[in-house]
Amino acid sequence: MLGLVLLAAVPVSGLAQANDPATKELIEKLLARIDSLEKRVNQLEQANPSARAATTPAPAAMVALPATQAHAHDQAPTPTVAAAEAAQPTYPLLKISGFSDFDFSAVNLHGAPAGPFGAQTLLTTHSGFQEGQFVLHFSSALSQKVTAFGELSLTARADAGTGSPAAPGFNTEVERVIIRYDWNDYAKFSFGRYHTPINYWNTAFHHGQWLQTTISRPEMIQFGGSFLPVHFVGGLFEGAVPAGHLNLNYNVGIGNGRGQAISRAGDAGDINNNRAWLINGFIKPDALYGLQIGGSVYRDAINNTAGLAAREWIESAHLIWQKESPEFLAEFANVHHQPSNGGVVSNSQAFYIQSAYRLPGVAKAWKPYFRWEQIHVPRSDAIFRTVVPVFSAATGGIRYDITSFAAFKIEYRNYWRRDLPSFHGIFTQTSFTF
Repeated sequence: MLGLVLLAAVPVSGLAQANDPATKELIEKLLARIDSLEKRVNQLEQANPSARAATTPAPAAMVALPATQAHAHDQAPTPTVAAAEAAQPTYPLLKISGFSDFDFSAVNLHGAPAGPFGAQTLLTTHSGFQEGQFVLHFSSALSQKVTAFGELSLTARADAGTGSPAAPGFNTEVERVIIRYDWNDYAKFSFGRYHTPINYWNTAFHHGQWLQTTISRPEMIQFGGSFLPVHFVGGLFEGAVPAGHLNLNYNVGIGNGRGQAISRAGDAGDINNNRAWLINGFIKPDALYGLQIGGSVYRDAINNTAGLAAREWIESAHLIWQKESPEFLAEFANVHHQPSNGGVVSNSQAFYIQSAYRLPGVAKAWKPYFRWEQIHVPRSDAIFRTVVPVFSAATGGIRYDITSFAAFKIEYRNYWRRDLPSFHGIFTQTSFTF
C-alpha cells in the first residue's frame, strides 16, 4: 500500500525516462526504501493490532460512496420492499370533519307560531340564544374505486327533560349514508340515504351552516319542510361528460318516496308499491366558468298521515353563478298533485332569488347578501294546505369570515303570510367547521 502511494509521487516524465542509468538507479533505491518502510509498518501493526482498526477506514465505506454516485447517474435506485409497501394506501382511509353553529334571534312574533312554520325557521316565541346543529361528516375510501360517506347530526330539543320517560336533550339523526363505486368520471353507482338531487341548494349546501352564505335555507328546501322531499333513500347513477365543453352532469335515481309524514323519507321502506324516481341534469360550460344551469323531474305516489293519496310530479329549474363577486342563485319548483280519488288537481309553486357580493381588497372578509322568496299553495291542494306555509319574504344581511373556517352572520327578515300576521326580526349566527 505504502509503495503504491510513493510510486504515485514519482513524476510521469521520470518514469518515461526509466532507460536512463541514473534514473534507473534512483528507482531501485526508492523501491528498496519502500520495502524497508512496509516491513517496519507490519512490525508495528503486529505489536499493536488496535492501531490498525482505529486508523484504517472500513473498506465498505470506501467503496459504497463511489458505487452509489455512479448508480445514481445510471438509473433510479430500485426501491426496497419496505418503501414499496409504505407507498401503498391502507384501507379503509377514514377522514372526519365537523360543523356547528350558535344563533340568536329577536322577533316581533308573540305567542306560539302557527302551524309548522315556526319550526322550519330560526323563529322563537321570544328573543334568545339557540344551539344549532352539531354535524359530523365521515368519509372513507374502501378501495381505489369504492368510497363510503356518512353525515350525523345532533339537534337540541325544546322539550328536553319533560315527559316520562324524560325526553333527551338532543335528537340524533343519520342525515346521509352512501356507498359509491366510481367506475370512471362518466359513470358512478351508489346506494344509500341522500339529500335528494332535486334542486341546487339541497346538494350544494348540507347541514353545516358554515357552508352557505346566509343563516337559513330557503323555505322551499328547508330541513323539516314539506314542499320538496329533502331526503331520498335508494340508488343513484350519476356522472359527468364533456359534451362539447358544456360539461353535462346527470343523476338518475330510484328509491322510496315520501313517508307518511311527507317531510320525511321512507327510511324503513316505501309506504306503497310505487317507487319514486328522479332525473337531474345540469351544465357547467367552460366558456363561462362559474355558470350552472339545470333542472330536475321527480315522480312519486304519496299517502300522508291524514289518509290522502295522490300522484306527485315535481319539476324544478335553477340558474347559478358560483363566483363570489358576484354570487347569484335562482331556483323555481312546481309541485303537481293529482288526488287518487279523482279530486281537484293542483299546482303549487315556490322560488327564491339570492345575490351576494364579496367586497374587494382589505374588505374581502365581508359579504353582503339579499334574498327574495315565495311559496304559493292553492287552497285546493289537500296535501300541502295544512303543512306548507304560504308567504313572501325578504332577507338582507352580511357575512363576515372571521377565519377561513369560521364566520359571523347577521340578517334581517320580513315575512308576509297568507291569513296570518306578518312578522320581522333580527337573526345572528356564528358558524364554523373543524
